[in-house]
Amino acid sequence: MFLSLTLFSLNRKKMNLKSERRGIHVDQSELLCKKGCGYYGNPAWQGFCSKCWREEYHKARQKQIQEDWELAERLQREEEEAYASSQSTQGAQSLTFSKFEEKKTNEKTRKVTTVKKFFTASSRTGAKKAEIQEAKAPSPSINRQASIETDRVSKEFIEFLKTYHKPGQDIYKQCKLFLDTMNHKRDLSIEEQSECAQDFYQNIAEKLQTRWKVPPEKVEKAMDQIEKYIMTRQYKYVFCPETTDDEKKDLAVQKRIRALHWVTPQMLCVPVNEEIPEVSDMVVKAITDIIEMDSKRVPRDKLACITKCSKHIFNAIKITKNEPASADDFLPTLIYIVLKGNPPRLQSNIQYITRFCNPSRLMTGEDGYYFTNLCCAVAFIEKLDAQSLNLSQEDFDRFMTGQTSPKKQESDSFSPDVCLGVKQMYKNLDLLSQLNERQERIVNEAKKLEKDLIDWTDGITKEVQDIVEKYPLEIKPKNQALAAIDSENVENDKLPPPLQPQVYAG
Repeated sequence: MFLSLTLFSLNRKKMNLKSERRGIHVDQSELLCKKGCGYYGNPAWQGFCSKCWREEYHKARQKQIQEDWELAERLQREEEEAYASSQSTQGAQSLTFSKFEEKKTNEKTRKVTTVKKFFTASSRTGAKKAEIQEAKAPSPSINRQASIETDRVSKEFIEFLKTYHKPGQDIYKQCKLFLDTMNHKRDLSIEEQSECAQDFYQNIAEKLQTRWKVPPEKVEKAMDQIEKYIMTRQYKYVFCPETTDDEKKDLAVQKRIRALHWVTPQMLCVPVNEEIPEVSDMVVKAITDIIEMDSKRVPRDKLACITKCSKHIFNAIKITKNEPASADDFLPTLIYIVLKGNPPRLQSNIQYITRFCNPSRLMTGEDGYYFTNLCCAVAFIEKLDAQSLNLSQEDFDRFMTGQTSPKKQESDSFSPDVCLGVKQMYKNLDLLSQLNERQERIVNEAKKLEKDLIDWTDGITKEVQDIVEKYPLEIKPKNQALAAIDSENVENDKLPPPLQPQVYAG
């Protein structure tokens, strides 16, 4: 059995490889229920199996109800004491003792009735609301035409029950009663609806074995058909309901996977060589199966898609390594397939399977093993960091922001069978990556130079302002022009006579 894989002796190189992927390794014990019952756990159930989770859920719920009752009784006593003290001080003269007792009794009865109404079962209020809605409007099952798939599944279910004769009629009645009950419980939370479905699975399985004496080999087939019939009709109401945050989680996971598009198989230590055509086909089939999961309505069919995807992964690893795959090889490869495929509504599908699948399939068997590994893979992707990929925090942040991408494979490491076009493509990608890094470096240096120039300009301006403030500039009026020498000698009495030109004869 593949679940009990043989442990191979590892040499030093493989031991080093195992230590490198310490962030991806998951022990077999980590997949089991943390309560130690031996069944597979689930992150959606806080590490418990479905049975232990329901027990813990019931305990927490009963504890909460008990605390609410105690709080209500304490508040009621305090109100009664406050009312009695106020009445005894203010109305002692106007009210007789009998009238006071009568009023106190009426007040107490009113409060008890209010508390009882507050703590009535939610299923009763949901049923009353459903009855009021049915009185106002016709039943939606009358107006809504059943889809082709629903009709086909109903006919197949009826044909299947004919082989059970008398028990088949009782099974059909129980299923119809459960569907009617679920229609009246639309106002309940999705967790309460899930609990109703799990109770129905458990009760119908017990009746098949004890009351109707169905052989054990037929019980599993009957439960599969019951689940298929019920969940096909309930799918549109319970898959990704608006009252939950499943859609928000889907978008967050999808965005996270898109941001991790740069993760390579070497970073995850994936032992798969996609250059081998047969291995490449297996990888494509695994991605197709995990994407096809969203198109199924029945939880068992969604689980079947996960199982087929996992088997393709094991085959791809076996062909690459030429030896049986181990659990340490499977989980990193499953993470790589999820990152490469980015399945639609991944969290909604996981939650839907967790809430409404037959619990026996999730607790044991290969379906439960593969589903638990898928939950671990999604949890790993959500918490993936630089240490998990053996990268520095700086490189991890640059890859996540899209500033750069990991270096591609060198052409020398290709096998001789690879065509020249592929080699040239990787050379061009390397060149583009180098040019991108060079451009980023130039842009950073230009920004630094711009900042330095701005700082230098601001510094010079400040220095000039300081000098001007320290040595203020004083502007003096212009001096008058110098007067002529004889400007004040008006009468010209002291001036010599003007020179007369003389002519000399040669």
